[in-house]
Amino acid sequence: MTTVNRTTNWAPNPDTQSILKVIPDEIAEFEEQVERFRAGEWEENEFMAFRLKQGVYGQRQPDAQMVRIKFPFGGINDLQMDAVGEVVEKFAPLGKGHLTTRENIQIHSVLLQDTPELMRIIGDVGLSTREACGNTLRNVTGCPLAGVGANEIFDVTPYAAAYARFFLRHELSGIMPRKVKSAFSGCEDDCAITPIHDVGIKAKIKDGVKGFEIVMGGGLSIMPRIAPTLYDFVPADDPYWLRIVEAALRIFNRSNEERRNRMKARIKFLIDRIGIDEFRSQVEEELKGDWAKPKIDLESLMEVEDEEAMVRAKNDPPSGISLSDVDGPADFKEWVGTNVEAQRQEGYNLVHVALTRGDIFVHQFSGLAGIMRDYAHCRARIDVQQNLVLRWIKTEDVFNVYNALKDIGLNASGRHTITDIVTCPGTDTCKLGITASMGLNQALRETLADYDTSDPLVNQIHIKASGCPNSCGQHHIANIGFHGAVMKGPGGQVPAYEVFLGGQYENGVKIGERIKARVPAKKAPEVLVAILDYYKSQRRDGETFNSFVERAGSEPFAAIIGEFKDVGPLNRDNISNYMDWERTIIYKMERGEGECAV
Repeated sequence: MTTVNRTTNWAPNPDTQSILKVIPDEIAEFEEQVERFRAGEWEENEFMAFRLKQGVYGQRQPDAQMVRIKFPFGGINDLQMDAVGEVVEKFAPLGKGHLTTRENIQIHSVLLQDTPELMRIIGDVGLSTREACGNTLRNVTGCPLAGVGANEIFDVTPYAAAYARFFLRHELSGIMPRKVKSAFSGCEDDCAITPIHDVGIKAKIKDGVKGFEIVMGGGLSIMPRIAPTLYDFVPADDPYWLRIVEAALRIFNRSNEERRNRMKARIKFLIDRIGIDEFRSQVEEELKGDWAKPKIDLESLMEVEDEEAMVRAKNDPPSGISLSDVDGPADFKEWVGTNVEAQRQEGYNLVHVALTRGDIFVHQFSGLAGIMRDYAHCRARIDVQQNLVLRWIKTEDVFNVYNALKDIGLNASGRHTITDIVTCPGTDTCKLGITASMGLNQALRETLADYDTSDPLVNQIHIKASGCPNSCGQHHIANIGFHGAVMKGPGGQVPAYEVFLGGQYENGVKIGERIKARVPAKKAPEVLVAILDYYKSQRRDGETFNSFVERAGSEPFAAIIGEFKDVGPLNRDNISNYMDWERTIIYKMERGEGECAV
């Protein structure tokens, strides 16, 4: 891995296409202000707001920072993969990067003084942390199948890029009551889960015209809401849709009611309070203002590489063999069944790389970059399930890709099955964390490794967990969701989880039902097994888990969870109940002031 010394005179590589413009003077200014802060010339809370806008977020560990790198629509190329590997190697003590449900990559435990150099390294390849945190328009998520999905309405990639570029450094970004999360989906499956976002934009075709349905006011955490439709159809190639979103943000920015309570300062609270019809009326009135009259050059904002044209230009077509004709051992065949998906372009495939807990370790970055260069035309996408998706893999290369992934320990099968568990970092790094959700993830995986998941109806269940109620792990929309809590035992505080059942994010979105019982963290794997056993023993033929939960109601599950609530006194036999997963000390809830609402 090549290491380059970058000075304050640095400029990004002009040959690298960047979705987000990287401005060297911003990084130089940030570096100067970091030194001022370290010299005691900045008040901490004031500096915090400045730092967050640059994508640098304080961890629960003193003097440690999380740096969040944005990947609009999840797009990543081989040079960017290498660059992220370089910063992980240089600045991340744990030697890993973490993929999030927002299609970012987070680098944890970075020293503040190292953050400018990190920004320059990734800036060389067109990556930015700008407005990845704070009261900004956060990273724009998208579907990893965009441009290649068999059931796609149209490719929303250029439009997502336009949105990201238009709102980066916008006058509103950084001063709004709270953050704004946005997503684009180009297919009926809605892989980007637009209804849980502040702003969701979904592809539609009406009378042969490409357009968007715009939904607004979704979100999880406190008061989970499914976003209602603001506009059913707006033509995609008219920049008016960008003005609609801008008008909505201007109204949100003026919402004094939401500013009074930072914990309730999201667009969903405003729309819930006044109703979507009134909100739409305010948007239409706002659009009459002079600010909306300047023209938007949508075409230039939409400039992205045409992946398919790039692939075809190499004049190296696939052989035409069928995936069923590709021979390999049993573990390869199992992997193909869950991790390989045909593109709409004949002879090409998507390869889903299932990542344990969303982590990529330092030695794996260069290996992935090499696989991308050798087999994937240098392209991949991050998805909202904390996995990586390689694109443009020729069928005859699938076995070679499998072996290359195996060499770096990334050949796990079971993508998007019951073992593909999504979790946020929890108390590993987050100030708001209540429990060690990453430890729970590992414990649940180990339990499921010994559980018979061959039943297709069991294997299709999705599990998500968050270390607190804020739902960074999106537990509200899992079939089985957990969020961190605390309960009292005879010997003191006990790390625990609240359980949500019946959530959904495929073929429509549904918020799961919270079961009125808490489970001690160390007994959560036993509770999971008990829930699965109850489902298997009581379901009707072909009855899915969610249908069963709806029919059975919450009371039987509350009773099941209640059987595990006893933790016993704090003594040698029960001491583990008073410890969290992957911890060796007695639990005590230590929840600091989070920075999301700064």
